[in-house]
Amino acid sequence: MSETNRSRVFYRHLKTDYPSAAAGSGAYITDASGKQYLDASGGAAISCLGHGHPRIVAAIKQQLDTMAFAHTRFFTNEAAEELAAVLSDKAPGGAWRVYFLSGGSEANEAAIKLARQLHVERGEASRDTFIARQQSYHGNTIGALSLSGNPHRREVFEPVLMHQVRHIAPCFSYRLRQEGESEEAYGARAAGALTAEIDALGAERAIAFFAETVVGSTLGAVPPAPGYFKQIRQICDDTGTLMILDEVMAGMGRTGTLFSCEQDGVIPDMISIAKGLGAGYQSIGALMVRAELADEIEAGSGFFQHGHSYVGHPTACAAALEVQRVFDDENLIERCAKVGTKLRSALAETFADHPHIGDIRGRGLLLGIEIVKNRETKAPFSAKRNVSAKLKSRAMENGLVCYPDSGTVDGLNGDHVLIAPPFIITDGQISELTDKLSRSIDAAIG
Repeated sequence: MSETNRSRVFYRHLKTDYPSAAAGSGAYITDASGKQYLDASGGAAISCLGHGHPRIVAAIKQQLDTMAFAHTRFFTNEAAEELAAVLSDKAPGGAWRVYFLSGGSEANEAAIKLARQLHVERGEASRDTFIARQQSYHGNTIGALSLSGNPHRREVFEPVLMHQVRHIAPCFSYRLRQEGESEEAYGARAAGALTAEIDALGAERAIAFFAETVVGSTLGAVPPAPGYFKQIRQICDDTGTLMILDEVMAGMGRTGTLFSCEQDGVIPDMISIAKGLGAGYQSIGALMVRAELADEIEAGSGFFQHGHSYVGHPTACAAALEVQRVFDDENLIERCAKVGTKLRSALAETFADHPHIGDIRGRGLLLGIEIVKNRETKAPFSAKRNVSAKLKSRAMENGLVCYPDSGTVDGLNGDHVLIAPPFIITDGQISELTDKLSRSIDAAIG
């Protein structure tokens, strides 16, 4: 390509030529050449309603016709007020306050700051350290990346990350549960790592424990063992540590309930959400905070020392509000749970005898498939094989958008693929998905 015709977009990968997305309809994206792709991952578990939903488009246009933007340093707006009320009413455990942002990384940055400020206003300024999990992912801003426990994503930036973060082992039954150990016993053992870390840290040092309710991109839809989060909740209560759940990927109906933690029977202190909140139609994330914690700030300084230009953006909130209405009117979260069971069964049948499929896991329509060199020993392919990168390439050739990633086992070795199609996926599209995915995995492994 000549310098004159060279793209001026700074791509994620500057050695990759990307097809140009020209149109989207339902579960499909069409590129500029006319090739159609089944969007089997919703981008990154974002497009829960599929593409081109007329009600969301209409809601955005209506808000633009009324008022596109007003800065929240001066005004509130009706869309943000109504959306916050809807989310609070639907969330478990009573009333919540909602701080709207532009994405998941921003939501987790806000959680970091608010958690620290809460302790300071309580007179607990000695609390200076966060605890998160290995192989986690909480975002790409410096604070959120500091929480994240994926070695590959951290490596380049390690010297400039926050150092007041400690990481404990994830709750990962497929890899870490011992032979003969029940799921419940393993969950208790995994939760015990938090107690040990808080004890090692010292009294009144832990600010908060961060965890993805279902671990998304870095492990491939790993759900917690039964009882794990109930024990985490108790540990946090006993030590004065805040419990913050990252549901940026797993929330907003993706796992079959609006909030994934509903299935674990726990009420965290904060929940970060994004992705499916706006379904890809607008950039929006949110930090949900238990109302009594927000009341502490209100009774104290009254001011959360944080903010961005697009906090509470009216157009983004209007889109997200309509997403919630569509969820309700079309019973899409209930459908997600049912279709998720159907898709998981189809994947299990397709890969029942596949020598390189080690595990199929997840909740609802957030499913992961772990690819292994040896199914019996669970040994992964070497990172040098580039299985996940090859899978993405082969899938695109086959007209399938999926979300492969590497480093599943130790941050370097191991491969999985995340499947997170829109809630509207049909039986015929499930068959198309499994067929294209099977062919793509076989081609990637060679």
